[in-house]
Amino acid sequence: MNFLFTPNHIQLLNACYPPSSALLTSGPEYSPNSQELSKLTYYASNHPDKLTKLGSEIEKRVRIESRKAHSGNIKIRASLLITLAILRSLATECRRDIALLSLSLIAAIEITLSTALDDLEVVARAASVFNAWTTFTDGHLIGTDSSFTENYMSSLRHLATLSGSAAKDPELRNRSRLVGLAAITGALNSEALYNDSRQFRAQISIIMRPILKTLFETDLETLNKQAEVAKDAPMSLYLAEFRTRPVLERRAASIHIHVDGENGPSMSDVSGAALYAISSLLEHVNGGQLGHIMRSSFDSLDQLNGWNLIEHCCWFIEHCCRFTEYQYRYAVPTWLVERLLESQDTPKATDMQQALITMVATVFNSPVPLINLSTSDILANLMTLLLRRISIDSKDALLPSLIKSISSLGRHVYYSDQIQDLAAELIARLSVVEQQGVSSRLDSAYESNRAHALRSLIIGLVGLINAADDGQSEKHKGQENNSSSPSPSPKHHDEKTDRQSRRTRVPPDIWQDTLNLLAEVDYGVRADYASALVFYIVYEMPKDGDVIGTEVVARFRDVAEVPQPQTVHVNTLLHPSDLGGKFLHALHGYAFILASTSSLHLPSTSNSSPRPSTMGELEVHVEPATPMAESYNLQDGSYQHDRRTGGPHHSRTRKVAAALSRQDKSQNLSSSTSATASDYSLIQTILITVQEQLPVRGLIIGVPMLLALDALCRQSECDSSEAMIRIVTIRYVLANVWLAIARVWSSSELKNIVEKALSSLPPSVNLPNVQATEIGMYHAPQQPVTFTSNPVSEWSGVDAEAALSTLLSDPVVQEVIGMDKEQLSSFFSNQWTAELSLKTSIERPSTYDATLRGDGVSPLLKISPGLMHIENVSLQSLARSSRGVGVTDLREALEGRSSMSNPNLGRPGSISTLDHGSSVGGDSRLTRPRSRSRTKKRAPAGSAEVRDVLNKLGLGKQNGSLLKASFPTLQSGQRPS
Repeated sequence: MNFLFTPNHIQLLNACYPPSSALLTSGPEYSPNSQELSKLTYYASNHPDKLTKLGSEIEKRVRIESRKAHSGNIKIRASLLITLAILRSLATECRRDIALLSLSLIAAIEITLSTALDDLEVVARAASVFNAWTTFTDGHLIGTDSSFTENYMSSLRHLATLSGSAAKDPELRNRSRLVGLAAITGALNSEALYNDSRQFRAQISIIMRPILKTLFETDLETLNKQAEVAKDAPMSLYLAEFRTRPVLERRAASIHIHVDGENGPSMSDVSGAALYAISSLLEHVNGGQLGHIMRSSFDSLDQLNGWNLIEHCCWFIEHCCRFTEYQYRYAVPTWLVERLLESQDTPKATDMQQALITMVATVFNSPVPLINLSTSDILANLMTLLLRRISIDSKDALLPSLIKSISSLGRHVYYSDQIQDLAAELIARLSVVEQQGVSSRLDSAYESNRAHALRSLIIGLVGLINAADDGQSEKHKGQENNSSSPSPSPKHHDEKTDRQSRRTRVPPDIWQDTLNLLAEVDYGVRADYASALVFYIVYEMPKDGDVIGTEVVARFRDVAEVPQPQTVHVNTLLHPSDLGGKFLHALHGYAFILASTSSLHLPSTSNSSPRPSTMGELEVHVEPATPMAESYNLQDGSYQHDRRTGGPHHSRTRKVAAALSRQDKSQNLSSSTSATASDYSLIQTILITVQEQLPVRGLIIGVPMLLALDALCRQSECDSSEAMIRIVTIRYVLANVWLAIARVWSSSELKNIVEKALSSLPPSVNLPNVQATEIGMYHAPQQPVTFTSNPVSEWSGVDAEAALSTLLSDPVVQEVIGMDKEQLSSFFSNQWTAELSLKTSIERPSTYDATLRGDGVSPLLKISPGLMHIENVSLQSLARSSRGVGVTDLREALEGRSSMSNPNLGRPGSISTLDHGSSVGGDSRLTRPRSRSRTKKRAPAGSAEVRDVLNKLGLGKQNGSLLKASFPTLQSGQRPS
């Protein structure tokens, strides 16, 4: 009934309800009168100033009706459903002015959900109103109006609770969850979520829990099927892009409950809705918002105790990467690692840590690209966590997964030098652990923890490189290196058959910093490093200068003359700038020390009888991993107490000094030699691999070491049966290496010599097999096989002199190396020592060569000495280039100032890099400039002197240009005058 003084908007609102007597019979639709509702919405849309009043009236009615409906009043419940339908129509038709209705609308929803959460039909009607508002709002009121924000967050919590319904009846539970997830999906696709960053974090913390609960209660097979469906055909293309549409073009989704008589929704339907909710969320977020999602997901898994479902955790995190936009995926593994670091000090590995590290490996091993990922930071954090866990417990359960994660990081290569940079960082950390360990030296488990840390980093390093070429690496896995066979190393590496890789290979100078691990005290470290070294030489090390392989040599023997282009002169490979040559020098030096030393422990007391050293003027101070108060001097063999710091060259020199301090002065093999039978297996594997993979360098650098080792066996006294077994074993190793050389160079004569010697080998001599391990996977430390006490008869082995003479007489060897037999004999007649070999491995090239290669120098300074010989103070301090003819010389020639003895020579008051006096006869940088006022000019010199300076600068007629004059000088390898 309309009263005379009733406002018009109230009359229009009352007219929308059916008569009181017909409320109960208006079901099951419980809809308002359509014609009267049209009048109301038309009035409201044309009178926006009335929306606030309408909203207040509807909120008042919802508050009264919800209370009475909750008490069991069926008629009022019907009226409440109609009121909510009217409110949704107003929100939809007045979408342009939805902000005027927002306060009352959200308050009405919160009241309804608070009092009628167990009435699914009422809740569904309220959720439809909620969806209508989230569709059309701009979200500006959230975070601005405290009362509104509180009501909205309360409504969101009620809907989240509904989405995670735990009702015992499966049908009711699934229906409730579908209604709640539908409303939550509306919130996830709304501007209300993204308008304020603080409120975004608060909303996500509410929303993620019910979504994860549903996903983790669904089996993986169902989830995978639904993920494929969502990937191929999105559930709602319109909702995926509605935020980009104008408000007037948007449509609000209606929420309906299950119709009686039909089959109820299954758990698959619920998980599909949850999957769509999380996918629609991740498609819209940026990197910072993704971080909040990850944090909320972790907190939700804490509450749900979901960390023990590792497979579900991995599935979830992998699909988070898939659903997220391409440029923001990097945040997923970053937050995983950050969460791991927060709990790195726990005394025992937890389910959360195990799940997190497995999730990290899953993300990195998945084919989903992760651009913008800071691999360097991730690697540093993973290594920090790895070492921390080892320091707590060397048998920590997280170690295998951590190593797997480090290895899997190699799959993500986004620039050519990325693997090289990561390997360099890992090797640098390896050096730090080697020197300092991972715990206090007073800790009883110091040595054990240090060995585990070294092994873990070595395994991770190989796995990292291997993962970079995963397509090729599958055939590498599981390969066994049988050191008792004549050919234990893998087959020759053919770059043409490999999968083409755009990345830069790890250069030998970076890997060289790890070679000292061959002489580590712990056998497990030595064994794992030997396997890593073989892998590096075969599959990673650049083979420049060693293109002469077994197939090529065999082909050469079929023709009358060896092709000239294949010749590689020995001087090229022995140049101080040859990184591969330095690498092999160090390798053979450390291998010799391992084979001959009586103890791999660093000495801890001063030696009263220092041995002579051939290391020149180098003096370094050892900082060993084991307690050591003194340091070894490479110049006089003495130990010093002071310590110095230096760059990479100093660190490498310090490692060499530590290795030489282990070398015996007696140069005699005995029963006290520390190498085990397994060590000689490792040495054999490494030396044969070098000869097969690097035949030219291996011949030039490796054969002298073989001769020295053979001479050591000859001069050693057999003071016991164990000493005899050791000498015979070394000769057996040498025989197998000579046989490998004969096979590589297809030398039948050398092969006959070796086989004849092997025919008389005592039957009891044999080497243990090297244990096969899976690349990049953690394994228990290997145990060495010691020598047996069974007596062995003396065996002379291969005649090294005859083998060398046969090899040097080979025409293919002579042609490839670029020397005749006399020259080769003279070259190999030089005495080889481990000390000299290690010195060569750390020898710095000349200043001029270093400048041209740019060792740590900017690209401009790399070419400056060759293109323009200018005396430059900054250039001298950085590149250390030698003095050349410059602009100052030309000025002196023009002004007649051609001699430093001329008293009239002067210098401007301000020093310039282009106007600087000659440095002949002293360091000009330390000379105080003279005043310009005292400078006296002389008559210009003759044209001959000027012409001479121009010729030296390369500006004369005979050269034509500066570039033409400079590059021939560089190509000839001569240093500038």
